[in-house]
Amino acid sequence: MNVSSLIKQYFTSDDNDVTIDVFDEKNIYSVYKRVVSVLTKNMTIETTVLQGMSYCFYEILDNVLTHSEKEMGTVITQHLTSEHSLAFLVADDGRGIQASLSENNNYANISEPDALKISIMDSVTDGKGMGFGLYSTSLLVQNAGLLFIVRSGNHTLRVQNGIMSVEKSDFWQGTIVYVRLRTDKEIDPAEVVSRRTDIANQYNESFLNDSGIEELW
Repeated sequence: MNVSSLIKQYFTSDDNDVTIDVFDEKNIYSVYKRVVSVLTKNMTIETTVLQGMSYCFYEILDNVLTHSEKEMGTVITQHLTSEHSLAFLVADDGRGIQASLSENNNYANISEPDALKISIMDSVTDGKGMGFGLYSTSLLVQNAGLLFIVRSGNHTLRVQNGIMSVEKSDFWQGTIVYVRLRTDKEIDPAEVVSRRTDIANQYNESFLNDSGIEELW
């Protein structure tokens, strides 16, 4: 995987501003905890955004191990205080969204552009998950998003300013999910998960309890 190319395409500032992690089944949770803990330590990021982001972030990491048929993925993160933005990218070189969804008989003959469009809808899955990760991410972007990209195969889905488009793009073997968020806007994290679970409390227990604060410092 050409990480340098991904940084140049999706992260326009100095390369030194980004952090890069490779994750697999053994370290996925530790990578997740480290990234979110570092962001939690930064007092310029709105807590409600982190409450929503932390849920979606783990779901997207887990999607790689569940659906791509690859044992590892790459995550790149960037927080730009001056621009009030937070971005993360999760990439794999697996089978891609169209091939994954085609395992479900309902989507056996789906085109690649349509596969990308429905991948961010509720309960759309290849049968190995709930189909909620990208959907909840789309809701997060509705509330605090600047840009949401899902790229797989020869096509890229882009959601920006409430407008979704799917266009042909350079081939990518696997899937790339890129999310850029505002960090200065208060949101209702319950809306990110359609009020199905208490993600605010889950985040608070994991990152804002006494022991979590001690770990950060």
